[in-house]
Amino acid sequence: MTNLAVAPSMVRRPESEEPIADFASYFAKSTAVVRKLPIATIERVADALYRAYEAGRSVFLFGNGGSAGLASHFACDLAKGTALPDRFAKRLRALSLADNLALITAWANDTSYEHVFAEQLRNFVQAGDVAFGISASGRSRNVLLGLHAAREAGAATIGLSGFEGGKLPEVCDVCIVVPSNNMQIIEDLHLAVTHSLFTVVRNRIHQAAKTRVGRGGAEAVAALQTR
Repeated sequence: MTNLAVAPSMVRRPESEEPIADFASYFAKSTAVVRKLPIATIERVADALYRAYEAGRSVFLFGNGGSAGLASHFACDLAKGTALPDRFAKRLRALSLADNLALITAWANDTSYEHVFAEQLRNFVQAGDVAFGISASGRSRNVLLGLHAAREAGAATIGLSGFEGGKLPEVCDVCIVVPSNNMQIIEDLHLAVTHSLFTVVRNRIHQAAKTRVGRGGAEAVAALQTR
């Protein structure tokens, strides 16, 4: 019989640096971390997201707590914010796996919370899709298992982490690690990173659409001239 008095085990967060006691120190530390962000790695993630759009593949985002909120926010940015004015134009297919409370609690209740993302992915993920796991510690087991399930299906795996990455880089094709030991600064910059990714990917999508329109117009003119 299950002993309900036993507290469940928790993911142990990495040790943080010394507490920050004033606002100037907080923003000074945040600014210092911004200067160390892995821009080349962020660029690789932008490339992966844009390739998914071009190929008509899906992007699945997931995380826990604040990272779950970020998964929802980023999915909204990618799915709606990149949409072209033409309602028949191709759109970036992005979905947060942190939003369906009934499905999450069903899997958590009937299997375990560790499997809530992996089991959702097994319904949808296909080869060529992108699984984007967010874990500031890099140790969230349900995120790690979700990425593992996506990799088994042939999807590209992307991670967003902090501290030293935890175990996230082991299950990711590309992993962005915010180089800080402060959880709040890591989460601040996770939002900044996803906003930068959204902004760059949106620009690529819109510029490509303009190029196609311009090329189509030129081809139409050339066809008329040859008649």
